[in-house]
Amino acid sequence: MAVIGFIGLGHMGGPMSANLVRAGHTVRGFDLVPAALDAARANGVTVADSAAEAVAGAEAVITMLPSGKHLLDCYEQVLPAAEPGALLVDSSTVDVADARAAHELAGAEGFGSLDAPVSGGTAGAEAGTLTFMVGGAEEHFQRAESLLEPMARKVIHCGGPGNGQVTKMCNNLILGASMVAVGEAFVLGERLGLSNQALYDVASISTGQCWALTTNCPVPDLVETSRANHDYEPGFSAALMLKDLKLAESAARQSGTDASIGRLATELYQRFNEEGGGGYDFGAIIRSIREHSERSAEASPEVTGTP
Repeated sequence: MAVIGFIGLGHMGGPMSANLVRAGHTVRGFDLVPAALDAARANGVTVADSAAEAVAGAEAVITMLPSGKHLLDCYEQVLPAAEPGALLVDSSTVDVADARAAHELAGAEGFGSLDAPVSGGTAGAEAGTLTFMVGGAEEHFQRAESLLEPMARKVIHCGGPGNGQVTKMCNNLILGASMVAVGEAFVLGERLGLSNQALYDVASISTGQCWALTTNCPVPDLVETSRANHDYEPGFSAALMLKDLKLAESAARQSGTDASIGRLATELYQRFNEEGGGGYDFGAIIRSIREHSERSAEASPEVTGTP
């Protein structure tokens, strides 16, 4: 069993650190939010007074932070205090350039490092069923695999430094765009007299099948695991989806990739967040689609198509 420093004990980091404790590891954690520290303490995490204190003497350091700036600022405190030979694993979702900058900072000080963002949301963090998308050297990945397993269903090595973040943004571009398409399909069906149940029964076993439909369906009472059944209480918030889509849009622009669907999905989630939807699950974007459909119908009442 290992001694692990864990920085960032919020909605994701808190349950992740608790799963490490349950697996028998000694976890020393730090967060700037007192409530997060209290929850972590209740789950068996040894709470530290600073990031530097949390990582001192640890064999591995895991970070779960809001942005690349937070990550790079954190490393300024962590690197001087970390145990020589410690492995640094960042599970935040950040810009690829920031992830690679963090690798360079760690390497310059003699530390092995990995970028290891996750998919699975808060439910996956609590259940220990996250997917880790890992970027970095093979030797560091092999060291980290057993540490990540208590938090994971899958741990996948995606290539060199930054490739975990590349994988995460590509995955969430697919997810964000597919949720918009699923929401539009249900609203279109509703407005043309098709029941939601009929559309689900067909699409879920046909070529329209996707995770956004069969696991997190934006219409309530069709899928047991959907956040729509709980008034869209977030498993993965619309604000976080917008963040990830913006990261993908930035990377597409920098790499010269024509990502028109990604740009449109970003615009729609931007609109939804500006309408106050950021705190809801990303599947709640169907509400925005319905509202704008109603406005269009009111503006052009002859174009309704409803039987």
